[in-house]
Amino acid sequence: MTDQAGASPAGERRPATVEGVLERITYANEENGYTVARVDTGRGAGDLLTVVGALLGAQVGESLRMEGRWGSHPQYGKQFTVENYTTVLPATVQGIRRYLGSGLVKGIGPVFADRITQHFGVDTLKIIEEEPKRLVEVPGLGPKRTKKIADAWEEQKAIKEVMLFLQTVEVSTSIAVRIYKKYGDASISVVKNQPYRLAADVWGIGFLTADKIAQSVGIPHDSPERVKAGLQYALSQSADQGHCYLPEERLIADAVKLLQVDTGLVIECLAELAEPDEDSGEPGVVREKVPGEHGEQVTAIYLVPFHRAELSLSAQVLRLLRTEEDRMPAFRDVAWDKALGWLKRRTGTDLAPEQEAAVRLALTEKVAVLTGGPGCGKSFTVRSIVELARARKAKVVLAAPTGRAAKRLAELTGAEASTVHRLLELKPGGDAAYDRDRPLDADLVVVDEASMLDLLLANKLVKAVPPGAHLLFVGDVDQLPSVGAGEVLRDLLAEGGPVPAVRLTRVFRQAQQSGVVTNAHRINAGQHPVTDGMKDFFLFVEDDTEEAGRLTVDVAARRVPARFGLDPRRDIQVLAPMHRGPAGAGTLNGLLQQAITPGRPDLPEKRFGGRVFRVGDKVTQIRNNYEKGENGVFNGTVGVVTSLDPVDQRLTVLTDEDEEVPYEFDELDELAHAYAVTIHRSQGSEYPAVVIPVTTGAWMMLQRNLLYTAVTRAKRLVVLVGSRKAIGQAVRTVSAGRRCTALDFRLAGR
Repeated sequence: MTDQAGASPAGERRPATVEGVLERITYANEENGYTVARVDTGRGAGDLLTVVGALLGAQVGESLRMEGRWGSHPQYGKQFTVENYTTVLPATVQGIRRYLGSGLVKGIGPVFADRITQHFGVDTLKIIEEEPKRLVEVPGLGPKRTKKIADAWEEQKAIKEVMLFLQTVEVSTSIAVRIYKKYGDASISVVKNQPYRLAADVWGIGFLTADKIAQSVGIPHDSPERVKAGLQYALSQSADQGHCYLPEERLIADAVKLLQVDTGLVIECLAELAEPDEDSGEPGVVREKVPGEHGEQVTAIYLVPFHRAELSLSAQVLRLLRTEEDRMPAFRDVAWDKALGWLKRRTGTDLAPEQEAAVRLALTEKVAVLTGGPGCGKSFTVRSIVELARARKAKVVLAAPTGRAAKRLAELTGAEASTVHRLLELKPGGDAAYDRDRPLDADLVVVDEASMLDLLLANKLVKAVPPGAHLLFVGDVDQLPSVGAGEVLRDLLAEGGPVPAVRLTRVFRQAQQSGVVTNAHRINAGQHPVTDGMKDFFLFVEDDTEEAGRLTVDVAARRVPARFGLDPRRDIQVLAPMHRGPAGAGTLNGLLQQAITPGRPDLPEKRFGGRVFRVGDKVTQIRNNYEKGENGVFNGTVGVVTSLDPVDQRLTVLTDEDEEVPYEFDELDELAHAYAVTIHRSQGSEYPAVVIPVTTGAWMMLQRNLLYTAVTRAKRLVVLVGSRKAIGQAVRTVSAGRRCTALDFRLAGR
């Protein structure tokens, strides 16, 4: 260890240098690289030094030369604050063995590290660097593994170079890896010369990160390139909030606030963006007049994919409605009394008049919508439609936006059902194997949980429905709209629109006995839920937000499993109104993991940023990745970690679609823990029991359709934890304003 330290007589902390081996990372913030770690400085006696600061990309087992300053923490004592560091390759056999055995190089664990260093001694790293083919001399290392180790060594060196360059702009380790995987040897050149490309090309880099990089490489604050990227970012942010377009004035105001530049410059750059690009011939945005929320004309600014999808979806729906072809002509003049009599004998149950109307509608109209709340018989109506269609030998295709919803649809109908993504066989880039030129082989397509369909996915789906086939959307329009942009189900149901619909309103007697169903309808009607004397609906009152968070964990991990015999991982889902805060999904996930899947010394785990992944963890995918799994893995897919291999740097997730999906350790920013999820992310899923923290800490998020959606996710049991005041706020507050979409206007042909 070297230590050119010492405080000056005046107490000023002077620069110092420390060398040591990184033993473990206690905490790492993936967003800014801030790390708390323990370093072995070689003093012996097991003494480890605490170091904090910019250790972006440093790996356990590496020898580091760190520059910084000494200091003292009131709780943790003496520590060294790192301002920058370089990696120093270890020089002793023991150091090399430890370095290689740390899992730093994919394919080498402690066993092979021992064998390799025994064979090559202090020349080990030189051999891997200059003559990697010689690794085959080591017992057990064949040509295949040797090549894998050599490739991993080269890639790690290249990524490290990119990381050290990006360290000055505080880009996270995982982002540096993504940049390298996207651009390879051109990474540093792209970052220096075209930083705003990163926001479009690399998942996980938004405009704000690209802007920080751009500033550090000297791109001017008022550069047109920056302003155009900022405008497109503002539109993509609004799409993340559900809008298909923004009114021009609102976009300009948002961009001025974001970019801190003159309004005139923003207006100029917006005009340029709306013109075709010299290279691609495509505009960056589309400008069009559409009716606003109150019927007034507004100038709408769309990102190109959303404009195309809205035009295409409306055209495809109208095409299906107007075609003369009919792939189920038998239902045009069917004897309904006989058909419904046969159905009753088959199912043993009469259809209510509303249900009967829905059955007729789905089997005679080319496009139809069935909506209604819980307990109103949507499921039985769908089963009846499918039974009658199959009795006439129709080819029925069933789909839902999520794996859980598709499973439920299959169980209900006794027929195969799949996710929309799998049905269409979406490919890398998002293109579908089935579209207008190669339609699905179907006479009737039923899409359940249609409130979850966003504009882009709905467009892909409707394109693939063949002319003459019948398309039925089934969903609860009072639930939260889709996570992605658009309000497709609501727009299809718009008053005066061309799509026929039936709304089921009668709650069946059996369902009336359920506190879950009763209270869902009370909440939807703006009434406070009844919690006294219910066997399946409870309230634990706790006004303090932090205490409510802790109580939520206790209820989900211990009390409900003990009382109802439910598995806390498989059967119980915590649904939080928001991600942040002491009762938010982020904090609750950490606490629930400690309670349900605690760390064990004998089991491997992987720390990634602020999260730790363990075998048995409940996780969810947080982006669409068309290249993972058999047909892609999509945002919202839930699964359980079934294996974790520190040597091959990979963990495996068994998804709720029963598919085993491997994740490299550098892909773990695509996964989040799912012991607790936001209510938005729970759409389309159903759980035996849900626990919902409803606290004043989430005040701005508390809305009627949010609480209604959470309650309707439960099959058997709901437990609310929080304050009566917060529940009252949620019940009273109707969500403010519609999303900016023009699909209803296009469908109506106005």
